[in-house]
Amino acid sequence: MADPRQATGSGALETCCLERILEALKLLLSPGGSGSSSLQITKHDVLLATLKSNLSAVEDKLLKDPHWKTLKLLRDEIANKAEWPQNSVDVTWSFTSQILLWLLCLKETMIHLAADFNPGKSNPRTPEAAPALSPDTLSISQQKTVQSVLQFVVTLGVCPYLMPGVGVPLRYRTEFGAVVQDVVCLDAAPDATRRLYTSCRVLLNVAQHASLGSLIFCRHFGDIAAGLCQLGFCPTKRKPLKPEEEVLTEEERALSREALRDILNQIYQPLAVRELLTLQGGPPQACTDVKTQVRSQAPAWLRRLCGQLLSERLMRPSGVQAVVRGILEGAGAGAAGGHDAEATAADWKKCDLIAKILASCPQQSLSPEDYYRDICPQILDLFHFQDKLTARQFQRVATTTFITMSRERPQLAAKYLLQPMLAPLHRCLNTAEIPESDMVPGTILVTEEELSRCIEDVFKVYVVGNEPSAVLVDSLLPVLGVLFSLYCFTRQSVSHIRSLCEEILLWILGKLERKKAIASLKGFAGLDKSMPSLHSLCHFRAATQGGVMVAIKEPICDEDEDEALYQKVSSEQWQVEHLGDLLSLCQECGLAGDFFIFCLKELTHVAEENEAEFKMKPFSSKSLLELAQHHTLLVEGREQKLLVLQLVAVLCERMSEQIFTNIAQVVDFVAATLQRACASLAHQAESTVESQTLSMSMGLVAVMLGGAVQLKSTDFAVLKQLLPLLEKVSNTYPDPVIQELAVDLRITISTHGAFSTEAVSVAAQSTLNKNDPEGKTEGQRQTSHERSTGVSRSHLEQQQSHEKSNQTGLKSNTPLIPQEVSEPNATTNQKSRNITTEQLQEVLLSAYDPQIPTRAAALRTLSRWIEQREAEALEMQEKLLKIFLENLEHEDTFVYLSAIQGLQNHRAAC
Repeated sequence: MADPRQATGSGALETCCLERILEALKLLLSPGGSGSSSLQITKHDVLLATLKSNLSAVEDKLLKDPHWKTLKLLRDEIANKAEWPQNSVDVTWSFTSQILLWLLCLKETMIHLAADFNPGKSNPRTPEAAPALSPDTLSISQQKTVQSVLQFVVTLGVCPYLMPGVGVPLRYRTEFGAVVQDVVCLDAAPDATRRLYTSCRVLLNVAQHASLGSLIFCRHFGDIAAGLCQLGFCPTKRKPLKPEEEVLTEEERALSREALRDILNQIYQPLAVRELLTLQGGPPQACTDVKTQVRSQAPAWLRRLCGQLLSERLMRPSGVQAVVRGILEGAGAGAAGGHDAEATAADWKKCDLIAKILASCPQQSLSPEDYYRDICPQILDLFHFQDKLTARQFQRVATTTFITMSRERPQLAAKYLLQPMLAPLHRCLNTAEIPESDMVPGTILVTEEELSRCIEDVFKVYVVGNEPSAVLVDSLLPVLGVLFSLYCFTRQSVSHIRSLCEEILLWILGKLERKKAIASLKGFAGLDKSMPSLHSLCHFRAATQGGVMVAIKEPICDEDEDEALYQKVSSEQWQVEHLGDLLSLCQECGLAGDFFIFCLKELTHVAEENEAEFKMKPFSSKSLLELAQHHTLLVEGREQKLLVLQLVAVLCERMSEQIFTNIAQVVDFVAATLQRACASLAHQAESTVESQTLSMSMGLVAVMLGGAVQLKSTDFAVLKQLLPLLEKVSNTYPDPVIQELAVDLRITISTHGAFSTEAVSVAAQSTLNKNDPEGKTEGQRQTSHERSTGVSRSHLEQQQSHEKSNQTGLKSNTPLIPQEVSEPNATTNQKSRNITTEQLQEVLLSAYDPQIPTRAAALRTLSRWIEQREAEALEMQEKLLKIFLENLEHEDTFVYLSAIQGLQNHRAAC
């Protein structure tokens, strides 16, 4: 008899043999010819009769059909080499054995076909023609036949022999599976464990062929893995007394363990994760059949084994991605999304589950720190997938994992998650050490991609995650200065990270304690130099893709010093402007109001420090170095004071009428105003602006006490903070009207509104009276320029150069308080009282002041007094005319426009 390998040497005969094998497999599955659909309706006896009939039909065909002679030789050769019992009293095992033999025949035949295939050279005239298919390629119908055969092997040769709790039992899958479970005879030889071992080993053998292996593992990996787990790791009840009594040898158990690890390493990792999770958790609880019994839980040894194998999957390269995909795809999302992908992406509970898995340190890891060091870079990579749908799912998992790790192990999360994420921002801090190799001018310190990715990741973790834990908030504090500088830079051009920076800053300012938030705002404004900021050698540069990069500055030449100074001043002014825009979005939470009150309190300190500076004696006994240091400190202090004034002006422009959100803020505002007035009185710097400011602030208190706000006992406790200040005003202020109102307000607050004088009601009514729009506008204008006079005389005298004074003058028309709390009848009150000679002399002196805001405010005050026909002003018309004419030639527009207005009013008065 010829060797079957030699007998199948020709290509035509080999192709015929492949078709014959598939025909034999179809015959085994008949009737129906296309799978198990016809057998599912059978019951126990009918199923057994059908299996016997099909086995007999194949044997008759092999013996009687001459075309199947070669096929019989191949089958017999494979059967002789087989090392498992092929015949049994149990028909189901005999049938399974024959199918396993035919699958081995199919594999051998396909290997020979592929080895003898010679596709030849392609025709250059038709290069677009498809290459010839390998003869071992299965058609669609042939693949369906093989899939049906594999389904029978798993159903008859694997699943019936799994222990309770290992895998999904047959009776819970299909009705046919329940029938198979009942007809399998476990008492017949060979032993059930031997049958399971044979089926798994043969299937793994067949799976060595690539196309057959894909068909096997695509649908039956879970059942094969369950069988190998049981064969290799299930503890035995007792040791056999004799070697012949041992069902599986230790070598066979070791081979099973090795085979399990091999297929786990070779298979698509998300599929391996999903099947291991199914094995670990026991069978799914989705059956609604009332006849279904309670399913067995996975045994403890299997749960431990699956946990260990899952940890190994996680610790592999790209293991985090495999775990995430395995769970999400198992939920119905599919490899490419699927129709349930949106629901999966929105399922935060599933994200929490994945986050807990990733945050838990496995037992195989040496220490939690080693685990976090290996796993955290993979978690950061979850943020950067290009596919939109996959990216959305992975980003939610990554965000939840960040939060979970930060909550469970904050120190490790800060070290291995937050610091690497924020590294691009830390690299350009003024506290960072820049390597000498990077200090070459023009060197890119942080690329556009790095900075964009950093900002996007911070937005996803902090803003989207919205978990204000201590470790998250504290990790962001050191880079807030750089983040705000980046925000200011993006406001000057078009950039996709502008809105992200704004959202991050708003989030952190809203989550910080109020004191820390105010301290951060001070750092943004430049009032707190201790706040880490952008390195002095670095600057932001616009990038090509709409992003931003950080580069080393070019050295400044002597010719460019003026330009550099201009850029520095402009940058500082831009930062203050952008801070005002940012605070305009923080009004509802009350942060803007608190910072505005802080700035008003700083104004009082500015006045006190100015007075102290003027009284200082010269350092005649000090060295030149000490004098230079003292001069530097004075200049820095004056810059700070000027910055406070600019902040107040910008906030007044940017803030809306709802800047104060509660009574406590209004009381703090009034207290700051009263304290500044008292400080001015102590320094004998009382002027018209103080009267207007006091009238306004006490009018606010009168409005609250007059019933505009429903006050509670707690509110009166807050109002009592004003009592010492009101008492001081009533005792020291020279204006009798303000003294009387201060006394009455003290009485009303002390009695919780039980007693209120007519003066309080009149003050409240005048403050609320807004029926005359023209009067409102005039009153606001009067308060504006009078305030400019007072502020300029108190805070700008002998402090800055003409250039900086001119810049401040642009803000001098800005009211120090929102329009809602300004006094509309300030002008009416002024008209009812004639100006004194002392007031006129004071304003005339200010008209010659070198400071631009002071001079312009004085000119406008004189112009208004002429328009109101004040007696003292009309007596000095000639002198006033001379003042207006002299200022017509002034270079500052603010001054000569005020002079023009004065000349017009003077001509009208004449």
